[in-house]
Amino acid sequence: MNMLEMLESIRPGVNASRARVVLFDFDGTLSLIRTGWMEVMVPMMVEILADLKTGESEDALRAEVEEYVWRLTGKETIYQMFAFREAIEKRGGQPLDALTYKKMYLDRLWERIQDRVKSLRRGETSPEQYLVPGARALLESLRERGLRMYLASGTDEAYMKEEAKLLDVARYFDGGVFGALDDYKSFSKAILIQRVLASAEFRGEEFLGFGDGYVEIEEVKKVGGVTVGVASLEPACQSIDEWKRQRLIGVGADYIVPNYLALDRLNATLFPA
Repeated sequence: MNMLEMLESIRPGVNASRARVVLFDFDGTLSLIRTGWMEVMVPMMVEILADLKTGESEDALRAEVEEYVWRLTGKETIYQMFAFREAIEKRGGQPLDALTYKKMYLDRLWERIQDRVKSLRRGETSPEQYLVPGARALLESLRERGLRMYLASGTDEAYMKEEAKLLDVARYFDGGVFGALDDYKSFSKAILIQRVLASAEFRGEEFLGFGDGYVEIEEVKKVGGVTVGVASLEPACQSIDEWKRQRLIGVGADYIVPNYLALDRLNATLFPA
């Protein structure tokens, strides 16, 4: 198999022939603008925990931080900061407010991604440069099938809405584009799914989900939907990140892809004639 066009069936025979609604995560699933965010968040947390001088090795701290950061990936960023505060308290530290840590993280992340965003704003960079390979063709094909499409992210809504427009993908999501809100309890991917189900237009088994994080895969599986885990080794997205792959399989991904270049095969698998 051409590794650039890999499609791994974790549950062969599972298909989305009954799908009528699609839920996409944004960062790492479609957008590569924030590629490297984990290399910003994890070191920030490890640095602060190391300053508590508990005698733990940096590797041990990193392993703990990576576990909860990954587990909460796809949820609103504030939840990772709540877990970080607990890690500080557990070590006898006096943590700052979770919003303070979130702002600290976002400031550091902006340093990393600002050139990407500014270049897109000025029209100097093609949106395709910051899309997972094959993403636009996938979105076009799903729209042609008449599926209702939703985009939901743990990134703050103001940022991700702008980034979705800069990448020219917002227009595909007739169901809406949703991100994290200041009132973090008022929106989540789970809440969105329940709202869609409550509308009585769709049933759980009619969901198809695409995501690179724990949360969106888990929530779509909970209601009986079909999921495609995007385990890309970013930023090239030409091969599988084994760390992501194992975790996505662990929460129930039916299929694993590094990108959407095997679109014909993916469509034939998900929507058998």
